[in-house]
Amino acid sequence: MLFQWIKRYLPDSLYGRAALILILPVVSMQLVVSIMFIQRHFEGVTSQMTRNIVPEIRYLIRELDVQPDLPTAQAVAVDLGKALSLTVSMPADLNTSDKRGFFDLSGRVVIETLRARLPTVTGVDLVSDTRQVRVSLSTLNGGVELRVPRDQVSATNPHQLLVLMVATGVLMTLISILFLRNQIRPIRRLARAAEAFGMGRHTAYRPSGALEVRAAGAAFLDMRDRIERQIEQRTLMLSGISHDLRTPLTRLKLAISMQEETDDTEDMQRDVRDMERLIDEFLAFARGDALDDAVEVDVAALTAEVVANAVRGGQAVQIAHMDQTGLVLARPLAVTRALENLIGNAVRYGHRADVRVELLSGFVRIRVEDDGPGIPAEQRTNAIKPFARLDPSRNQNSGSGVGLGLAIASDIARKHGGSLQLGQSERLGGLRADILLAR
Repeated sequence: MLFQWIKRYLPDSLYGRAALILILPVVSMQLVVSIMFIQRHFEGVTSQMTRNIVPEIRYLIRELDVQPDLPTAQAVAVDLGKALSLTVSMPADLNTSDKRGFFDLSGRVVIETLRARLPTVTGVDLVSDTRQVRVSLSTLNGGVELRVPRDQVSATNPHQLLVLMVATGVLMTLISILFLRNQIRPIRRLARAAEAFGMGRHTAYRPSGALEVRAAGAAFLDMRDRIERQIEQRTLMLSGISHDLRTPLTRLKLAISMQEETDDTEDMQRDVRDMERLIDEFLAFARGDALDDAVEVDVAALTAEVVANAVRGGQAVQIAHMDQTGLVLARPLAVTRALENLIGNAVRYGHRADVRVELLSGFVRIRVEDDGPGIPAEQRTNAIKPFARLDPSRNQNSGSGVGLGLAIASDIARKHGGSLQLGQSERLGGLRADILLAR
């Protein structure tokens, strides 16, 4: 429980954690050394210096006690004060309390030593004048106030070691942080290159930094090259399969068209069209968003164009809300395809569809809602998988679909640094599909 509570306040970034690992031991070491210095050296020296003036004060008090009257005691106090380098005020109002600043670490030792060795001390004032120690004592001839230079009871520069230690620690910490930044920078470059590749962008990257970081960078480059080759090979393979299958399909269409039109020939023509559609959708899924490169796109204008095309095609779709998104780095053909798939699904399983474009923190959200039967919450994860078979009330493999529309939209959203999220529409009661695009 304690570890979890501390973990919430630890920095999240590698740079912050590395800096904490570096600074925490330095600060801890300085605290330990400071405490040991104060306790063993600082307090010891102060106590010894204070004890050195105690015999002089005792001698002064003893001489004042034996004087017959106050005037004689005052004269003796002036003469002895000069000889002992003490300022003596007699008579004086007795101070009955001790005063010192909370930051005056040696003052506590001065007060304790004087009170322990001089029973007649009534109060010690270290606040009224920080350069002097005012000691109030009682004598047989009245109260006396002694003013002792502070440098006679404690070291005048005890803070020099602490200041030097802190200054050296700060300097070394700054130098270490500078070197640390140089080591973290290659890791950040690698993270940015990996993030860009995850969003479908190819950025220039060259491994640098420490040996382990360079090894990780080289492994990333190898992985990126293998994935790109695999995607390219998959696209080429399916393109070749599509081309090879279209040739016999074309011959079948030609042969069927030359036959006398009957119910059987119509069924065969329908089967051929379905096979062509299947091939087209398989190829679209394999190609993903590779049709175009990422450019700056006005997502709001692009969405409005897709909705307008859908309306011209006879689909019951409208724009319910539209935020001005400005220019966002995206692949326009890929986003168009994903949006067309969502709108097509919405009007296929419902009577109408509403489209909303909203600006979020770091994302642009395109929301498509319909009034159809929707998808149960427990099946939404499987719904975006290729060829998933859902409940008959909303089966993606029924009608004219083959179960790839949501899978293609999800893949496109993921390659734009976002995701496809499914939910229940509160406005229309059907499915709510959100495409999040990073901006």
